[in-house]
Amino acid sequence: MALSVQHRSVGPMDNTVYLVTDHDSGDRLLIDAAAEPDAIASLLGDGPVRWLLTTHSHHDHIGALAAVAAAHPEATVLAGDADADAITAATGVRIGRRLHDGDTLALGEHTLDVIGLRGHTPGSVAVAAEIDGVVNLFTGDSLFPGGVGNTDHDPGRFASLLGDVVARVFDRYDDAVVWPGHGRPTTLGVERPHLGEWRARGW
Repeated sequence: MALSVQHRSVGPMDNTVYLVTDHDSGDRLLIDAAAEPDAIASLLGDGPVRWLLTTHSHHDHIGALAAVAAAHPEATVLAGDADADAITAATGVRIGRRLHDGDTLALGEHTLDVIGLRGHTPGSVAVAAEIDGVVNLFTGDSLFPGGVGNTDHDPGRFASLLGDVVARVFDRYDDAVVWPGHGRPTTLGVERPHLGEWRARGW
């Protein structure tokens, strides 16, 4: 059976928590334990979690990390290398594996790609998973409908993030469903015609 995705909105900033499940092996990946640990526990139900991934270090994405990690000591906690220390400092949770662009994660017999997207934070990461023949990208706060994530009007950070998004996402995948850290999904096909506008606009 193919992978499946479930999601739930939590917290005052309407963060989206994603659960990717391989139904053959039972392996599960939880993305961004942002807030409301009871709601996340309801999403998870019974059973172990293999991977507990935080896409980046901002406070609204880590509010339930300590509680979820404590409830699932079998899970390996994942984060981008450049954000890992900040996440541990804020939550007390040890990062079991520090991620870099080009890494992969195994979920049953499926291989998920790790994509480094530097700029929103230094160590922001996205994950790509093929589900029913369609690539699904879980992008945290690095890519949304209508543009890349906030870079605080810093030209260097914006150039870094847009450069990574173009080279590592749009140039790599013809089309994919984009699941951002907040709000509704989009597709690369919908967003691709606007890359020039994003570059001209800055952020």
